[in-house]
Amino acid sequence: MKAVVMAGGEGTRLRPLTSNQPKPMVPIVNRPCMDYILELLRNHGATDVVATLQFLPQLIKSYFGDGSVHGINLNYSIEEYPMGTAGSVKEAEDFLNETFMVISGDALTDFDLTYLMDFHKRKGAMVTIALKRVENPLEFGVVMTEESGQIDRFLEKPTWGQVFSDTVNTGIYVLEPEIFKHVPKGEKFDFSKDLFPMLLEQGAPLYGCIMDGYWCDIGNFEQYVQAHKDILDLKSNLQPPGIRMRDNVWIGDGADVDLSVDISGPVVIGQNAKIEAGAELSEYSVIGNNVLMMSKAHTHRSIIWDNAYLGQHCHIHGAVIGKSCDIKSGVRIEQGVVVGDDSVLGENSVINHDVKIYPYKKVDAGAVVNSNLIWESRGMRTLFGAKGVSGLINVDITVDLAMKLAMAYGTTLKRDARVVVSQDASRASRMIKRAMIAGLNSTGITTNDLRITSASVNRFLIQTGQEVGGIHIRTSPFDQQSLEIHFFDTNGLDIKEGLQRDIEKYFYRQDFRRVFYNQIGETEFPQRSIEAYRDAVLKSVDIEKIQGRRFKVVVDYAFGSTAIIMPHLLEKLNCDVVGLNAYTSERRTTISPDQLNAATQQISRLVDTFKADFGIMIDSGGEKVTVIDDRGRMVSLDDALHLFVYLTCNYEQSIGKIAVPLNVSSVVEDIAKRYGRGVIRTKVSSRAMMEAALDTNVMFVGAQSGGYIFTRFLPAFDGIVSFFKLMEYLAAAERPLSEIVASMPSYHLAHTNTFCPWDKKGLVMRRLLEKAKGHEAEMIDGVKIYNSTSWALVLPDPDEPVVRIYAEGDTQKDADHEVENFADFVREVIEVGE
Repeated sequence: MKAVVMAGGEGTRLRPLTSNQPKPMVPIVNRPCMDYILELLRNHGATDVVATLQFLPQLIKSYFGDGSVHGINLNYSIEEYPMGTAGSVKEAEDFLNETFMVISGDALTDFDLTYLMDFHKRKGAMVTIALKRVENPLEFGVVMTEESGQIDRFLEKPTWGQVFSDTVNTGIYVLEPEIFKHVPKGEKFDFSKDLFPMLLEQGAPLYGCIMDGYWCDIGNFEQYVQAHKDILDLKSNLQPPGIRMRDNVWIGDGADVDLSVDISGPVVIGQNAKIEAGAELSEYSVIGNNVLMMSKAHTHRSIIWDNAYLGQHCHIHGAVIGKSCDIKSGVRIEQGVVVGDDSVLGENSVINHDVKIYPYKKVDAGAVVNSNLIWESRGMRTLFGAKGVSGLINVDITVDLAMKLAMAYGTTLKRDARVVVSQDASRASRMIKRAMIAGLNSTGITTNDLRITSASVNRFLIQTGQEVGGIHIRTSPFDQQSLEIHFFDTNGLDIKEGLQRDIEKYFYRQDFRRVFYNQIGETEFPQRSIEAYRDAVLKSVDIEKIQGRRFKVVVDYAFGSTAIIMPHLLEKLNCDVVGLNAYTSERRTTISPDQLNAATQQISRLVDTFKADFGIMIDSGGEKVTVIDDRGRMVSLDDALHLFVYLTCNYEQSIGKIAVPLNVSSVVEDIAKRYGRGVIRTKVSSRAMMEAALDTNVMFVGAQSGGYIFTRFLPAFDGIVSFFKLMEYLAAAERPLSEIVASMPSYHLAHTNTFCPWDKKGLVMRRLLEKAKGHEAEMIDGVKIYNSTSWALVLPDPDEPVVRIYAEGDTQKDADHEVENFADFVREVIEVGE
């Protein structure tokens, strides 16, 4: 059998462990990861092997040579630049003239490859993918198969809303040579992203074989540590090197361990290591070859690479120490620390939790290190969430983080590009904006600083100008201690996940573009940007119709930036306005639920007192609205959405469809059908709704949050336009707002959140798909199951360990019952497991 070992990975998420060596060379229990793979291939009869290399190829070639030490014939194919997984294998096409296997050189497994090959031949497959059930499938490509094993669907690194199975692509394939006909030569081409979906569409025989046995993709620090623990716990057939003593202690050849050393297994001690009297090795310690561990030194759940020195009384807990490091006496290293090769930590220094020290660094004696040396990462699961990049001010979101985040973003853009930046009225937002401007300028990006304004103005200027993107910084609407950083693309929409991952990649690698002194970006302050926005708003509504109605309105500006923009607009519309909180305040940019309730009650009283046509609150971000009718009653968010759908369908002159997220009531379809309008359902995320707004066939997008998109103006939420459109439609309706709301169809919705551990979400969604068999179901976002006149939507939350459950029924009791049934189902799956 012939085989290809993919060994070109840089392992950027493992840095600093991979700063100066390719990922397949990272040691697992004192042996390079690729060493285990070559041994596995040999044990299953693969003696002709080619390794594809790209990053630091000479290190792999020097270590493995021609493969004779491993009992194989090892050849190499070196890429000059990354070709993708399929593209790199294509380079070795002449060697692969029969059925062959492809396996990653930087994953750890003991799969029965003989069984996998037999399965492939038995099925007559062109491609067979080794699949494995995992607890958290987010970082992998999910593969869905039929009972026969034939592949039905691919999902490459899905979101939780797309996780319909927990069987993932392990990167181990059995392939027929005919696949090369479909792989372009000299181009970047991937197996999972390009080749396999193409073959599936063509109807080629693609199969997935669910494998038993151990498999671990060593993609990050946590997985790297877990792989060691699994081997020491004997969860795989991969044996630790050395002679096994009692209590699961393995000692390598030539090791010198004093009899007084306190060892609590499982522990591995490498070849020629020396452990002096009084040292202490607690469970899950892995000591590399030639390590010198002095008296009273202590390790616990730590991995020490070859040739390191551990001085007296040093204490290392839950850390990884690179090759040839010098850890002086009295050093204390805490959980999650990674120290790169050849670093020196001075006497009595303290390295606190999760600090990363890159290779060749020196820490002075007595120093306390709380942040990374040269390079930085807080060890977050991801930077981006549903609220952009968010966190506590000066704790999570610091000036240093903001500047480097902006540098990472700037690195993804072309030099000399322009970016719009803006902020709310808070001092913290201004501080972070200035840091981000500096970061962007340092990468050659020119910034247009709008100072204090709404996100809507930022988005508008991107869409109508030459800017390629934007950043808006604001305090969280409901937490004054938190800050949100939002990134916009060339259309003024929230950036896609692909760009988010690119920014995260550059951020964590700290691999920023640095320009010459004469290429540093400018900071400019655009003139008449607000005026341009105001003019466009007025052109988007029927001014004469609104003027003729002479509305009397109560407006609460919520201390937001709309207070700067609105007065000049309202004077053009012949409206009588009672304004509340009509100035910006850095202390009032957030609002608690109690404050929101008090504010709406105040608007209600003023509507009644002044006999106003309606009241409206525009949130401090200028994007969403809360409506109070002419009788002083707050219109619920669901009712408000149905109201806007009705008004738009009835009175909007332009032709087009309505778009709403999956969790909105079916009433929307009923209303739209009445006026000959179609309805498009989107994912629940804001980005998905904005993407729908780019469709030229869509004229309105509405959310249950009080956010509405009028696509002829801007493909994003805008509170001012929502307010003016409401006046335009009410002028055309010639009916009181309360009467229109009362005429809307009734509906019965229910919603709950139920706890679901991250590692169970894939299992829950797989079980849910099984439950959905025989029912009409949608898998746009999560799983939505229809049952006669009712439906239920189960949606894993992307940021929290919960599953969100929505339902609609004929009665409120039916909707509540449906929600509780699915909540019970989720809890049962979590409890029972497989």
